[in-house]
Amino acid sequence: MAEHSESPIESVMEKISEKIHAHDSSSSDSDSDSEKKPDSPSSVKAKIFRLFGREKPVHKVFGGGKPADVLLWRNKKISASVLGVATAIWVLFELIEYHLLSLVCHVLILSLAILFLWSNAHTFINKTPPRIPQVHLPEEPFLQIASALTFEINRGFAVLRDTASGKDLKKFLIVIAALWVLSIVGSWCNFLTLFYTSFVLLHSVPVLYEKYEDKVDPFAEKVMIEIKKQYAVFDAKVLSKIPVGALKAKRV
Repeated sequence: MAEHSESPIESVMEKISEKIHAHDSSSSDSDSDSEKKPDSPSSVKAKIFRLFGREKPVHKVFGGGKPADVLLWRNKKISASVLGVATAIWVLFELIEYHLLSLVCHVLILSLAILFLWSNAHTFINKTPPRIPQVHLPEEPFLQIASALTFEINRGFAVLRDTASGKDLKKFLIVIAALWVLSIVGSWCNFLTLFYTSFVLLHSVPVLYEKYEDKVDPFAEKVMIEIKKQYAVFDAKVLSKIPVGALKAKRV
């Protein structure tokens, strides 16, 4: 009787243990399945090659404010106006060969003459005298521009100092090549033409890249891989044979 009374209890316990083991095995299977699952689309997207190691959208790279809107043609009227003014200035000073001081003086002469005649002739033509506004330039924008320029100039000096210290031969060659190309471009045109060309490129290249970045980035990746291969060959044949060990030992 004792054996018959204990058998149902043992069977129940065995069923419970089987369920527990089945649950553990299913959970382990689900964990293994989750480990075998491919990466999420976001992680795959993060691994896509972007030009210059860019992780943010192009709009965020340029600051995400109104200057970025102008450069990326978010407001076509403002962008076209800015580019038109820059083109007019370049035509005026480069093609017509007008001088900045002459332009400022002529504009001031014309403005003062019109305002002076209008102020004295308003009684004869029965019109109200002109309201000449009081011009006051705020200090904050100029301080921000000066601070940004100072920061960029100091960063350029830091790059030049780091390059001249002889720590990184690759960076040295890149800086020398960039300065050499810039000197050649500077011999082709003057500073105003170079500035206007850079301004036009800044208003055209980013918006085109943002529009065709899915096609540009794979091509840029292939170019970077080829450049690394060529640099590895150059390093193996030329750079590795330069005796720099003795110089470093002397410095130490």
